[in-house]
Order: sequence, then C-alpha cells, then structure tokens
Amino acid sequence: MARYLFQVSIKPEVHATMMKNPHDRGEAVRPVFEAVGGRLEEYYFAIGESTVYLLAEIPDHVSLGAVSMATLAGGAITAIKTTALLTAQEAIDMMKKAAEVAYRPPTT
Repeated sequence: MARYLFQVSIKPEVHATMMKNPHDRGEAVRPVFEAVGGRLEEYYFAIGESTVYLLAEIPDHVSLGAVSMATLAGGAITAIKTTALLTAQEAIDMMKKAAEVAYRPPTT
C-alpha cells in the first residue's frame, strides 16, 4: 500500500465548533480511510498554514481520490494537499529505474 502525507486546511468556523466540543478528530476520521481499505497511521493538529497533518496508507489512486472528495464534500475542509511518501528502499528502486529511462532534454 502507498503511504501519503496529507496537509489539510480547515475553515475558521470549524475551530469554533471544536472549541465547543473538544475531541480526538483522528478517531473521527479513521473510518474514512478504513472505508477504502486504507489505514490512518498518524493524526497531528498543527499551528501554521495547514491545520491538520495526516499520515495514512491507501491502496490506490482511486481510493485516494475518494478520501479527498468525500472529506472536501463535507464542507469543513478548504484544501487538501497530498504527498506520496517512499521508503528508503522504494527511493533506491526509483533511482535505479530512473537510470534506465532514456530522456533527452530539449537543449540536447
């Protein structure tokens, strides 16, 4: 399964709602990932440009899109940025494969 870092921005009014009812949002969103056969590994609330950072495993691109679409449709989230993460071995495999790709830049 592929691992992704999610950077999530939420609407300001959502902060007011969470202040009225503090609870673990990680447990609230865990079923979203499980519904597509994935797994939420970590949930972090942050101070900065993005409010929430998630680390999750998701089986495929369609499932990734489904998680993003479903959560955006809820209306509390303003933006989701996803970054595919590679293990050290996956990065080595990528480097080896890249060495086999015959690419010529336009300047050659």
